[in-house]
Amino acid sequence: MIKTYIPKREQIVRQWYLVDAKDKILGRLATKVAVILRGKHKPIFTPHLDTGDGVIVINASKIKVTGRKIKQKVYRRYSGYPNGLKEVTLENMLAKKPTTVIRLAIQRMLPSGSLGSDLIKKLKVYSDDKHPHKGQDPIVLEV
Repeated sequence: MIKTYIPKREQIVRQWYLVDAKDKILGRLATKVAVILRGKHKPIFTPHLDTGDGVIVINASKIKVTGRKIKQKVYRRYSGYPNGLKEVTLENMLAKKPTTVIRLAIQRMLPSGSLGSDLIKKLKVYSDDKHPHKGQDPIVLEV
């Protein structure tokens, strides 16, 4: 009989990657980062376990989008109160909070629930090229 391989916690080796978002397309960058966070690039990938690596994204304010998304894409949030719907365009969001744009794009590609919450904690996004994670010795990843 063939048995399914499930990695033990001590067999999962984590690595940190550094991604430069300057002049990269938002969706294409987000898919590559989501794959690494999830661990799908490893042969020991298991859907219900966190086998992924950590990712540091720099230069979030210099991200690009195609088409007319810069004016037409809208981020919505609802407070739960009457008339509590807030809408912000991508253009305004990039001007005020560029790290949130990348974080939301990646987070919405990850599973919801406790596994997705654990995965998003390994994502660090910075709007410029400085980051405090030199100690993790990140590998530069070309996207």
